[in-house]
Order: sequence, then structure tokens, then C-alpha cells
Amino acid sequence: MARIGFVGLGVMGAPMAGHLLNAGHTVNVWNRTQGKADWLVEKGAKVAPNLASLAESSEVIISCVGRSEDVEQVVVAMADCAAEGTLFIDQSTIEPAMARSLASRLAEKGLRFVDAPVTGGSMGAQNGTLTIFCGGSAENVEEAIEVMKPYTKRAERVGEAGAGQMMKLANQVAVGGALVGLCESLAFAAKAGLDVEQAHSMIGGGAGGSWAFQNYGPKLLSSDWTPGFSVKNQTKDFGYCESAAAELGVEVPMTALVNQLLKRLSEVGREEDTTAALYDVYLDRL
Repeated sequence: MARIGFVGLGVMGAPMAGHLLNAGHTVNVWNRTQGKADWLVEKGAKVAPNLASLAESSEVIISCVGRSEDVEQVVVAMADCAAEGTLFIDQSTIEPAMARSLASRLAEKGLRFVDAPVTGGSMGAQNGTLTIFCGGSAENVEEAIEVMKPYTKRAERVGEAGAGQMMKLANQVAVGGALVGLCESLAFAAKAGLDVEQAHSMIGGGAGGSWAFQNYGPKLLSSDWTPGFSVKNQTKDFGYCESAAAELGVEVPMTALVNQLLKRLSEVGREEDTTAALYDVYLDRL
């Protein structure tokens, strides 16, 4: 069993840390809001007083935070305190260039890095069924996959450092298409006076079905806008998608459109809603 430090106990990170505890690992945690660690402490986790202390006591450090700059901040704060050979696994969604930069900077200090963003949403984190895109050396990724097994349905190496993030952005492009397909389709049905529950059942059971229909459809039908995956995080990811696409010379018009529509929710203070709240944009219910 490994000595693991876990940074970031949000809707994704907290259940992931819980799975590591259930698997028998020693887990030290740190979060800006310490209260979020209480239930993990009851399961056996220890709360580190600061990032330096967490780094000193860990042979593997997992981060699951917000933006590129957040990851950079926590990794830099721990790098000088971590023992040589410590494996850093970042499970946030950040810019591929930042992942490559962190891998290079850590290597200069004798430390290892794998970018391992996840997909599967909060339910995937809770159920231990996440898909994980891993970027890094084959040896480091192999070790990271073994550590992440307790919350993984599928994890694979997709290339060198930064490739995990690039694959996650490709995933987010597909997620955006499925989301707009769900919301636009059912809003169309509602405006046409059709039974929306029947439309969801019939369309979702046919060629128009998707993960979004199955998982977000019920939330949409009950106007349950609790995350899920928040508008704030999705627009952050879409911003990274658009930046990467510009660097690659690839057009992503659908992604840009969904991002624009979701930002209308942010403009009225609904950035913490689940992304399925896009349905309200289509129905002019802002």
C-alpha cells in the first residue's frame, strides 16, 4: 500500500480519496476548505496542516483542483519538499502546455509527473467508474494506473506528458455535442407541445440516445440543476478546448457555440448549476 497525499476535495476529489482509503492506502489530504475533509477523517484520512507537510509524508501526490494556475500553485508549493522520485499525478483538467511545463520542471528536481484527467462526472467518482487519460512515460503511467485502480473503470496511456490533457479536451468536445443535442432536442419537443418525458424515453432509446440522455435527461426532466458537472467547470474546459484548437489550426464551431450558450447561465449567476441547465437557455427561462 502507498503513502498518498491528495490535494483537492471537491465533488470529484473527495470520493476519489475515499476509494483510496477503502483500498487500504495511507491517505493524507489537504483542501482550502478544511471542513470538506471531515468525513474522510472519519474513514481514516489525516489532514495535513499545509502542502509542504503533505509532500514530505507522501510517495505519491494526487491533485484534483481547478484551473491551470491552481495546479501550478500547489505543485510548485510541494516540489521543494517532496522526496526524490515522488510521483505527482494531476487529475485536474488543465492546459496541455501547463502539463508539459510541470513535467519538465519536476523532472529537473528528480520528481515524476503524470497528467491524468478524468471523465465520468461526480457519479463516476462516487461509483469508482472513471475513465482516465494518462500522459507521461510508460513506467510512470503504469505506476499511476495501479494507484488509481480503486476509482477507475478504464485508464490508459495516450502519450507523453500533456497528451492526457489533449485527449481530455477532445473528450470535452464530444461532451459538448452530446449536451447540446440533449437540450436542443427536448426543448424543440417542448416548444412543439410534445410530451417531453415521452420524447426523452423514445429518442434516448434510439439512434439519438447518448450518455447525456441517460444521465442528464432525468435531471433535466425534474429541473434538478445540482451538479453533476458545473457550468463554471465546463466553460473553463471549453476555453481550454478553444485555445488548443487555435494553436492546432482546428475549427471547433460547435464547442464555441455551446460555450457561448453556457456563459449565458453564468451571466445570471448560475455558474454552479449542472450543465444540463442549458435546457433553460433554450426555453428562455433565465
